[in-house]
Amino acid sequence: MAGSQEDQKFCLQEVLDTFKLCLSEKKDVYLEHYVAGWRGLVKFLNSLGSVFGFISKDAVNKINILVTYLHGENGSQYVTVQSMVKYELDNELVDLTKRGSHPESGCRTLLRLHRALRWLELFLERLRTSSEDSKTSVMCSEAYNESLSQHHPWVVRKAAGMAFCVLPGRPAFLEVMNVGPPEQVVAMLGEAVPLISEVYQITEELYAQQNLLDLP
Repeated sequence: MAGSQEDQKFCLQEVLDTFKLCLSEKKDVYLEHYVAGWRGLVKFLNSLGSVFGFISKDAVNKINILVTYLHGENGSQYVTVQSMVKYELDNELVDLTKRGSHPESGCRTLLRLHRALRWLELFLERLRTSSEDSKTSVMCSEAYNESLSQHHPWVVRKAAGMAFCVLPGRPAFLEVMNVGPPEQVVAMLGEAVPLISEVYQITEELYAQQNLLDLP
């Protein structure tokens, strides 16, 4: 099945195109494109081997939950992140202080992806600005420590630290992007990272306004 193998290949261009579609004119975040962007990022993680398995498996699980909402009977409420947050809060569908009857709420599910998106944004930005012999393990660890690690238990942090140690060098990462020579990859990252960053910031501000950044 050459086709299915091809479908699994990561392509930075796809992620760029998807995150371009993420924001409406009013700067609302379209959930469908957010999820599609994440599908691309999962391919990126998987193309680097099983190192990021602990993050990509969780991301796939979260993507599936959100897709179920998008295609569910209340799908029209889940068109944007903004409409989802309003709908779930108005209808008390979010466990705000402790895990309760809504452990898989859209708000909580998205928050987990949101935190991981920050890590990838920081990591991709370091990849973009680093030199050829920069250590990807260091870049990845720094990005992780500035973002996701705060939300992970010690055991996971320890496993992550060990996983990052065996990452391939920067040239291998640039090749995985399926864009072309390194300078083209760097140029495209220069376009993609600010888009990811903007989607992240808009979501972050929305969650902060509604006091949702620490959902259990």
